[in-house]
Formats: sequence, C-alpha cells, structure tokens
Amino acid sequence: MRKTIQIAALALMVSMTAVSCKKKVSDAELTSQATTAITAYPGTSVEVKEGQAHLSGTFATEADKQAAIAALKKVEGVKDVHDMATVAPVAAPVEVNKVDEMVLEKVNTALKDIPGVKAEDMNGTLTLTGSTTAANARKVKESVDALKIGKYDNKITVK
Repeated sequence: MRKTIQIAALALMVSMTAVSCKKKVSDAELTSQATTAITAYPGTSVEVKEGQAHLSGTFATEADKQAAIAALKKVEGVKDVHDMATVAPVAAPVEVNKVDEMVLEKVNTALKDIPGVKAEDMNGTLTLTGSTTAANARKVKESVDALKIGKYDNKITVK
C-alpha cells in the first residue's frame, strides 16, 4: 500500500509539473499574430514586448483605431494594448473666395447704361472689364464708388 501511495504521489507531482510548464509564446510570435490582426489598417504597426502590445501609426477614423485595439486584445498571449496611434485629422473644407451675388448685380445694374463695360467675378475679386471712352470711364468710377462696395479691380480700357 505504501508503494501505491508513493507511485500516486509521484504521478501527481509529474502531472502538476507538466501543467505548470505550459509553453510560453515568444514576443516574436505574438508580434506576428498581432500584425496579422491589424492588416486591415494600412499605415499602422504593432510590436509586442513581454506580452504588452504597442500599437502605433495613423488610422483613418477613431472607430478603426478602436476596432484594431479590440482585435489585438483577442490575440491569445497579449496581456494589454498600449495605444500610441493617432487618428488622421479631417481636412477642413477649402473656402473659395467669391464676390457676393447681390453686389455683382448692383454694380451691373449701375453699369447697364454704359456700353462695353461690365462687372464680373474674377477669382473672388470684383473686376470691371471692357472698353469705353474717357467720359464713360469717369461715369463708371463715380457709379461704382457711389455704391460703396469697397475694393474692386478696374481693368477698363479707355479708347
């Protein structure tokens, strides 16, 4: 009976040792698995050190970044995820300079009786174009100045 107890104890000790000596996954293998988990996000990378995943790079959206973090947390052997990544800023809409339509209409109305002269929007600047006599050029200047529209570009050719 004593021999049976000794054999049982020895078997128990061997089995406990085998269970506690579970194979540890290397950081290189974890880095490989983690990199595979975030392949859907170009411009990003991950490195694993002592089971700690370090995520870096730039994501298109915050939702993409959070999805990548969740994917890394699912990799068996990754203990924690350190977020060092950024989200790309959203580009502000480009403002295009444009002359106010009402100002343009007022100026053209003031110029309707002066042949060969018109007002138009040239790259966001009110520009007077055409050709006329010196007397009419003076009338154009007086008419436009009377509207008090501010700055404008006078490109009228005097004949």
